[in-house]
Amino acid sequence: MINNLKSDLKLQPVILSGGKGSRLWPLSRECYPKQYLELYEGNKFSLLQNTFLRLNLLDNLEPPIIICNESQRFLVAEQMLKINVVPKSIIIEPVGKNTGPAVALAAIAANKKGQDPALLILSSDHVINDSKEFTATIIEGLIHAKQGKIVSFGVVPTYPETGYGYIESLEELTNFKKSSSIKRFIEKPEEDRAKQFIQSNLFTWNSGIFLFKASTIIQEFNRFAPEIIHICKKSIVSAVSDLDFLRLNNEIFQKCPNVPIDIAIMEKTDKGTVVRLNAGWSDIGNWESVWDNSTKDNERNSTKGNVLLMESHGCYLRSEKRLLVGLGLKDLIVIETDDAVLVINKSSAQKVKHIVEDLEKKNISEGKVNKKIYRPWGSYTSISNGITWQVKKLEVNPGASLSLQMHFHRTEHWIIVDGTAKVEINNHETILNQNESIYVPIQAKHRLSNPGNENLIIIEVQNGKYLGEDDIVRFEDIYGRKKDL
Repeated sequence: MINNLKSDLKLQPVILSGGKGSRLWPLSRECYPKQYLELYEGNKFSLLQNTFLRLNLLDNLEPPIIICNESQRFLVAEQMLKINVVPKSIIIEPVGKNTGPAVALAAIAANKKGQDPALLILSSDHVINDSKEFTATIIEGLIHAKQGKIVSFGVVPTYPETGYGYIESLEELTNFKKSSSIKRFIEKPEEDRAKQFIQSNLFTWNSGIFLFKASTIIQEFNRFAPEIIHICKKSIVSAVSDLDFLRLNNEIFQKCPNVPIDIAIMEKTDKGTVVRLNAGWSDIGNWESVWDNSTKDNERNSTKGNVLLMESHGCYLRSEKRLLVGLGLKDLIVIETDDAVLVINKSSAQKVKHIVEDLEKKNISEGKVNKKIYRPWGSYTSISNGITWQVKKLEVNPGASLSLQMHFHRTEHWIIVDGTAKVEINNHETILNQNESIYVPIQAKHRLSNPGNENLIIIEVQNGKYLGEDDIVRFEDIYGRKKDL
């Protein structure tokens, strides 16, 4: 613990983890967005994992409430398991409705049984380099939260950023004066205005991190956004517990307004307080910000993976698989993955999301999905395919099991590359080891499991007139899946 920085108020982290991260394409995609990636050399944790781990200096810390969408639920559960964290709740939004409803859901969930913790609202994709200073700033915020204030954390700006919102405080914020009432919020300004803002101690970047008691924010929702709080309460009451997840009622939640917390509450409340945050904060919103937060050489270059770079300046090159070579480059970003390569000037980093939008409009699958697809039992990677066949590499986690299933249109041939497999075909079980194989006939009821302590790696060869992932009938599944993948 940090001396003299303790609070008797329970602190409930709420991690918002539903974004797509399209500006970090092709590494970040809808099926595996940026918050689940290990972006930096030497850091073995993802952005989501670090969001909770950096809180470990705080007293009275509750397990996190995490809000995500349907497709990411198992990623959240697995990443928390890897850092030995059991979330208080993983709330699944059937449809994204922005941060306003997400905060309302968390407040209702945390306020049960007369509890009234302080809610620390965190985005899952921020980098904060100074955890000790961040902890001290949270403690400063708790002082105001206990008094019924709604706290925003304002980051000391270091350059005239036009991609962030700004907070104008009533009083100047300094090393000696770290909090003030909020005068107004300012959306992303033009560059000339941003240059004026950073000359004054009245302006800070809006970090998107908030702190308040659950009862306080519920009261403000009742004042300024009653429809949101009403629908969220009904969604929680009618929610269904499913394994580690809380599934909201889709029909009810669909009716909720799509509003950010800034507009729903922060711009209207008279309880707003801004606390100065100077802890090496960065919103990893695009590849330029990744470069900015990376270790660089004398020529301001940063590389990751199998990269050779010569006679270049101010570049970020990242290779996931193949050798990537650059010569005579300046201010370029080059990202190599299994199925796509991105080459842009750093000044165009904000526009990558438009590339993704165009790929989706043209129904190009690489805009959304990777060759490597994650499942609750592990992952599979497409290696090669034809009209009536395809080859995949399956990686099954220790103790994990695929569902008991059947296919109408394809056969499967499994070759064990590494590990031990337990295979069930039409109620007959077989144990297979490295270099052994087995054939799964069409319409055979089958299941694959990993009984070992290491990853099971299998090459799967599929043959049939239809090879789509929707050709599956599930009979049993330990992850509660039915028609979904």
